[in-house]
Amino acid sequence: MQSRIVEIWVGVFVALGFAALLMLAMQVSNLSSLYADAGYEVTARFRNIGGLKVRSPIKMAGVRIGRVSRIDFDNKTYEAIVIMNIERQYDKIPTDTSAIILTAGLLGEQYIGLEAGGETEFLVKNSELNPSLTQSAVVLEQLIGKFLYNSASGSGSAKTN
Repeated sequence: MQSRIVEIWVGVFVALGFAALLMLAMQVSNLSSLYADAGYEVTARFRNIGGLKVRSPIKMAGVRIGRVSRIDFDNKTYEAIVIMNIERQYDKIPTDTSAIILTAGLLGEQYIGLEAGGETEFLVKNSELNPSLTQSAVVLEQLIGKFLYNSASGSGSAKTN
């Protein structure tokens, strides 16, 4: 009888362990947000999106207010078109809001940061952000290349006495 009770408790702890692993997997993969409220879509154009991916977060003042729902390419202007899904409760975002692609940490994931403007009109479904108010991703490889090029050309042109 004693071994039967021990077996039941072991089974309970194993079941709880599997449930905890399942919940952890749901949190890490953001699978639970697939069933979240749809919200409204806003479009932004960028010259370079770097490593931005579908389902990357959209943050405003450090708070996640949505996710990237789609990324397309415009063959005429050669720009990336990012469709952002903003959660429904964030419906008071001014139309002159600026967008920038940022990186979480030095080598972390990329996300879109929004900076509110001062307009009294707000973004609605299928709005497009002003392209002059969007700033592309900073590509680390390009910065390093420019630095190396400038330092090499600066040292080669210096006169020695």
